[in-house]
Amino acid sequence: MSQIFKTALLLGALTALLVVIGGAIGGQQGMVVAFFIALAMNFFSYWFSDKMVLAMYGAQPLDEASAPMVHRIVRRLATHAGMPMPRIYLVPSDTPNAFATGRNPEHAVVAVTDGILRILDEEELEGVLAHELSHVKNRDTLIMTIAATLAGAITYLAQMAQWAAIFGGGRRSDEEGGGGGGLIGMLLMAVLAPFAAMLVQMAISRSREYEADASGARLCHRASGLEHALAKLDAASRQVPLNATPATAHLFIVNPLTSGGLATLFSTHPPIEERIARLRAMRL
Repeated sequence: MSQIFKTALLLGALTALLVVIGGAIGGQQGMVVAFFIALAMNFFSYWFSDKMVLAMYGAQPLDEASAPMVHRIVRRLATHAGMPMPRIYLVPSDTPNAFATGRNPEHAVVAVTDGILRILDEEELEGVLAHELSHVKNRDTLIMTIAATLAGAITYLAQMAQWAAIFGGGRRSDEEGGGGGGLIGMLLMAVLAPFAAMLVQMAISRSREYEADASGARLCHRASGLEHALAKLDAASRQVPLNATPATAHLFIVNPLTSGGLATLFSTHPPIEERIARLRAMRL
């Protein structure tokens, strides 16, 4: 319940930040417009995000004849979790990775790459698929899609605020007798708001990843499979990076953006070492 409460607060913070930027651009009317923009974008992402992501990565349906082990594992896990059997897709990529998408368990999709099917054994693959089904059951696929959509809208409006400050903010400040304070304030907000949105999205995504790891381990009654899989996937993805976009990086079980260095501090994924340590602690 604490994770659910934390996630709700963070989503509320993203929505509030979006409305504040709208207010800075257009006053009370701008706040209303920004709020309805958020509703419209969330409505679109709710209905169409899964189709967009699958098309983006060229994913194709994976039939049971081509991958009987994958279907057998997913069917068994879905039955244990008390949820419908999700559709299974294959992403044509040598990079080992996997993700889940879909607005609810009844419309869920689990996608795996060619690479992950080659390097993981059955126990490790079970751990990965249990992690992804946990995302579906916990409604993380919807939560993280909404967070990414709101963060994208904040970035877009912040850019609008920047142009508004440059071309209109200074004149309005002079008319109101405020000097350049209004201009400076809008420019600061235009720079800081996307950064704040990124931090909030990162916090949501990281908390959901930890929960999916734990839920997945409980679903298959062991943590060792996912623990070993994460170590393999992390090492392999560094050698063969996936051509992924930052907007969808949060979907994957391991971060497909392996830039390393300072960028890892702002990753949507927790450190692999910490995830493995938590899974190892579940075995004690």
